[in-house]
Amino acid sequence: MRAEPLEIDQVELARTEEGLLLSASLRLELPPAADEALSKGIPLFFVADTVLLRERWYWYDQEIASAERHLRLSYQPLTRRWRLVASNGPIGNPGLALGQTFDTREEALAAVQRISGWKIAEPGEAQPDRAYTVNFSFRLDVSQLPRPFQIGIAGQPEWNLSAARSLQLPARGGR
Repeated sequence: MRAEPLEIDQVELARTEEGLLLSASLRLELPPAADEALSKGIPLFFVADTVLLRERWYWYDQEIASAERHLRLSYQPLTRRWRLVASNGPIGNPGLALGQTFDTREEALAAVQRISGWKIAEPGEAQPDRAYTVNFSFRLDVSQLPRPFQIGIAGQPEWNLSAARSLQLPARGGR
């Protein structure tokens, strides 16, 4: 049986004074076409999403908080360096974006595959005496690729990279 090109290996949640933090480890194997696009200087965009839900017996689960992290992985052929930019909103929109440069493809992909201490909820949003569900997903966002490229990859299943996991955040004290 062939392994999926994108899998979530491990996800951990931590309640801290800063809020609810998520750490995750992913396994990502880019399809050959995506690797080729990267090597030609076409950036790839990834999106990590979380939704914090409180279960309600009388209605649908209530969404308490949500967070997004956008990543852009690119290769600079002239300098032969890899660049990873992370932002809380779509990259290119006004706002804070943090960038990091790598010497090798492996180092850059390793950074994409690790999420550490990402704040997904403010301190007061996840009350310690309540249990919650956290839905986490990670995907390749083909909608941010150049338009002609989007048309060329339409209907090609190897470009559909996504994985999701649902976690339970128990109440403190085991309730």
